[in-house]
Amino acid sequence: MALDKLRNALTDVDRELLGLVARRQRIVEDIGRFKREAGQPTRDFSREKDMLQDAHRAADELQISGTVAEDLLRILIRASLTTQEQARVVEEGTGSGKRALVIGGAGKMGRWFVRFLNSQGYRVDIADPAATAEPPGAIHDWRESDLAHDIIVLATPLGVTRDLMPRLAERRPRGLVFDIGSLKGPLRQGLLALAEAGCKVASLHPMFGPDTELLSGRHVIFVDVGAESATREVRALFASTMARQVAMSLDDHDRLIAYVLGLSHALNIAFFTALAESGEAAPRLATLSSTTFDAQLEVASQVAGENPHLYFEIQTLNEHGSRALDALRQSVQRLCAVIENRDERGFVALMENGKRYLDSRQ
Repeated sequence: MALDKLRNALTDVDRELLGLVARRQRIVEDIGRFKREAGQPTRDFSREKDMLQDAHRAADELQISGTVAEDLLRILIRASLTTQEQARVVEEGTGSGKRALVIGGAGKMGRWFVRFLNSQGYRVDIADPAATAEPPGAIHDWRESDLAHDIIVLATPLGVTRDLMPRLAERRPRGLVFDIGSLKGPLRQGLLALAEAGCKVASLHPMFGPDTELLSGRHVIFVDVGAESATREVRALFASTMARQVAMSLDDHDRLIAYVLGLSHALNIAFFTALAESGEAAPRLATLSSTTFDAQLEVASQVAGENPHLYFEIQTLNEHGSRALDALRQSVQRLCAVIENRDERGFVALMENGKRYLDSRQ
């Protein structure tokens, strides 16, 4: 049939495209190697801008959509950066001959740090009650470890980390110890106990999820707990990546996270709760979707799929959390008031004020 022939021809073109992508990746590897040898940064924003402009010009000549051309090239650029960043992490890693222990290494973020440290040459041990399917060296209880590691990562839930830190301080491990908690206030006493025990203690907050491969554009927050050398050491682990390193105090961290995580999570939980309890069937609403609704629904779906216990901790254990929730409550009340009073001027003022704030972030 003519249709079958056309589909076969399309399949052949798809394979050719994939072959070209593979060829492109090999060139990317050579470029990355050259950059590392020449001491050049992995990412070149000026070059990316030129590539996207070239893509639009080529799209015009080929009479295809400029949006399709740009989207495709952005995917390829992201894949290229991932390849080059991972190669740099491996090449510049300083973990050869050193040991690391990830407590909670069978969890999602724990597994991310296992991979990350492995790529830098560390021999990584795992301590986690759920480590049944992990490597033979894995143990269920960190207390069974000799703790003679160069790095110890605490990748456990906040409550577990809080209780674990004082007991770890009693053992006084010699290596660098750092947590990856989403909040720092609940860990304050444990961090101080480690510091007072003479441990090299640091604290960081990776602002990305466990599926992240490329750290370009991602933030890693380093929280000062009074041990500058330890903080420098943990920051050096990310020096070969393109992550944006942000330093802040413990109090600033939790106050800002109340908005960055607490407020955004609460907003999306309220959004999908309102939908779920609206009495409107999801398939019916899907037939009436809009650009704004679809975008909000996508974010809300991601939030709904996250660990509810972790999100509960973020809402309830942050001493600054109520401030953000109060701001949300007051904003909803103001919005309801201007709508109920048919106050167009007030409604416009809300939107204009929001636009000014959002424009100032750029």
